[in-house]
Amino acid sequence: MKLNPLYQAFIDAGEEAGYPTTDDYNGYRQEGFGPMHMTVDGGVRASTSNAHLRPALKRPNLTLMKGVLTRKVLLDGKKATGIEYQQGGSIKTATARKEVILSAGSIGSPQLLQLSGIGPAKVLQDAGVEVVQDLPGVGENLQDHLEVYFQYHCKQPISLNSKLGLISKGMIGTRWILFKDGLGATNHFESCAFIRSREGLKWPNIQYHFLPAAMRYDGQAAFDGHGFQVHVGPNKPESRGKVWITSNDPAAKPRIIFNYISTEQDKQDWRDTIRLSREILNQPAMDEYRGEEIQPGINITSDEDIDRWVRENVESAYHPSCTCKLGADDDPMAVLDNECKVRGLNPCGWWILPSSRLSRTAT
Repeated sequence: MKLNPLYQAFIDAGEEAGYPTTDDYNGYRQEGFGPMHMTVDGGVRASTSNAHLRPALKRPNLTLMKGVLTRKVLLDGKKATGIEYQQGGSIKTATARKEVILSAGSIGSPQLLQLSGIGPAKVLQDAGVEVVQDLPGVGENLQDHLEVYFQYHCKQPISLNSKLGLISKGMIGTRWILFKDGLGATNHFESCAFIRSREGLKWPNIQYHFLPAAMRYDGQAAFDGHGFQVHVGPNKPESRGKVWITSNDPAAKPRIIFNYISTEQDKQDWRDTIRLSREILNQPAMDEYRGEEIQPGINITSDEDIDRWVRENVESAYHPSCTCKLGADDDPMAVLDNECKVRGLNPCGWWILPSSRLSRTAT
């Protein structure tokens, strides 16, 4: 499939603005402008389920249970012995022969720890849970990064905005069903960038996804005609939130506070993001494509205007993390040791895989 020329124009604009290029931001050098990687295999998204779980289901020592709500981890003193779960209205238990692995993500894992009596003592007591291990960091240190859509009209009729009609969607879908290629086999973010907003930073702190269309994630365009956009935002915020249970009912939703953009540096990073994005997208490489700025809009220039516009338009990038912090022995907020084992419990009985999105329990 021939790539839209806007992808390369964005990379060229970054180079013209003085930034490096990189062919592999997951390799030797993250910093720079270049092609974006996608987890796609044979035209199908290579999700955790497709790439790992489905092949593993062929193994005789793995059973996938559906319709299960894990209620808590069973403990013998401070040793994990299994789990209590609910299925079809019945409460059941599964006993571990070797170890229990939690992999319920940045929200589910701290929730299960707390329901099991592992976490900040006051949180557990207020929720009516008996304290087994007072571990202050469980559910703390919640991090997520935000993004906005920086949009321009496109002067040439080459953007994906022309593909939103039923006929175009039907043709794209038909081609994908028959051949697993074409516009149905990509997530459409095929160029990207990672840059530093200021001197003294060890790693890039602003991330770009370029899209040859001007629309929202739900596919709705806010105007007629063609456009393009970058999804952009600081990816290393200082702000921290938390997750905590308010009840010992496993079906009750935990409270979640992200505490977004709560520090002065986070606010300044957003101001830098808007100004640097405008500078990059106004490089000569974009001249033949770039029309009027749709949003934020050329009138959004002052710190106050940028702060307000960001607050009104920012969205989560859906990457919450760090609520079961892995840290050193002298870190009071560390939940896991360097082998991902829960601190303060029998090291042979309890593990957490904090970054996985696949919820399972190994028994």
